[in-house]
Amino acid sequence: MSNQRAGSYAVMEGNGEYNKHAKLQAGGASLAVPFLEKAIQNITLDSSNSPIVIADYGSSQGKNSLIPMRCAVRSLRKRVGPDRALSVFHIDQPSNDFNSLFRVVHEDPDTYTLNDPKIYPAAVGRSFYEKVLPPESVDLGWSAYALMWLSRRPTLIPDHFIPFCSKSEARNEFDLQAAKDWEAFLTLRASELRPGGRLMVVLPGIAEDGSVGLEPLFHHANAVLEEMVTAGVITSTERSQMTLMNHLRAERDLLSPFRRDGEFSGLVVEECHRRVLLDSAWQDYERSGDEQALAASRVFFFRTAFLPSFACALNQGSTKNGETVHRFADQLERRLKHRLALQPVPMHTLVQIIVFAKPT
Repeated sequence: MSNQRAGSYAVMEGNGEYNKHAKLQAGGASLAVPFLEKAIQNITLDSSNSPIVIADYGSSQGKNSLIPMRCAVRSLRKRVGPDRALSVFHIDQPSNDFNSLFRVVHEDPDTYTLNDPKIYPAAVGRSFYEKVLPPESVDLGWSAYALMWLSRRPTLIPDHFIPFCSKSEARNEFDLQAAKDWEAFLTLRASELRPGGRLMVVLPGIAEDGSVGLEPLFHHANAVLEEMVTAGVITSTERSQMTLMNHLRAERDLLSPFRRDGEFSGLVVEECHRRVLLDSAWQDYERSGDEQALAASRVFFFRTAFLPSFACALNQGSTKNGETVHRFADQLERRLKHRLALQPVPMHTLVQIIVFAKPT
């Protein structure tokens, strides 16, 4: 299973659970909104009546797309008025929970479609490491907290489940895969972007010392998985397969393709910023003193983002029954909550924001 490809691994926890608990990702995206507004002002728009196309690369279940899409709609309406059509494409893997996405887009009180009959939302079930939309058809591309997922798992890691917490040589293979995937993503998006268009990418940031802020959570979770092997909840073979296809890139790595002559595949870097995202769960804890609530918040975030990928390793990838997955999930949640409640610490993170332009 070391060569898993895009689409062959689980996405976020379904039934709208990711929408409920992806608050960290939503907070990071919200820090990027002012830069999104500025980027939209710089887009070159033609004077025709053809639809303006917005692509949401890595939409997941839709909730975290509402604020940036609403911002995009509002900013574009200021430029083109109320009559021009806006097409919004939400893009994610075929196994994504698109039912939850459709409900959010059409029913959520904060939906960007509210009172605007000239907005046409649609969804595409395809990995953004493939061609998604026609060449030179996209005016604005947006991707938030999705590109940390790689197109494939290059190898297993022996000492952790997430590569950037590993001290093994396997991390080097993830660094190489992340670099290849980044260049592939940029090349594909450059092809889809219209001249004068903008692409905005929001990612978890890495500090100068290599830290990301969530290490305490990930190290506790790694210890819990080892406890579960000892307790017989999972086998050592199953545990060995629990390597996430998730890896972060430092700012220097994100900018590396542009170092030679300032452009890559026809794109140029228009803006690059790193911002601190304060730990809202910790701020709630400082007010309430409730360790259990703090631990629960952290575990729900962890579970909705990573549990489906862990579950793929159960029974060594064979068909799993719901009882097996449910037992694993309950044990992981209970044990992780216990550890986190005993050692509450703040987990402030960084957000990396990059705006790319395709010159006319």
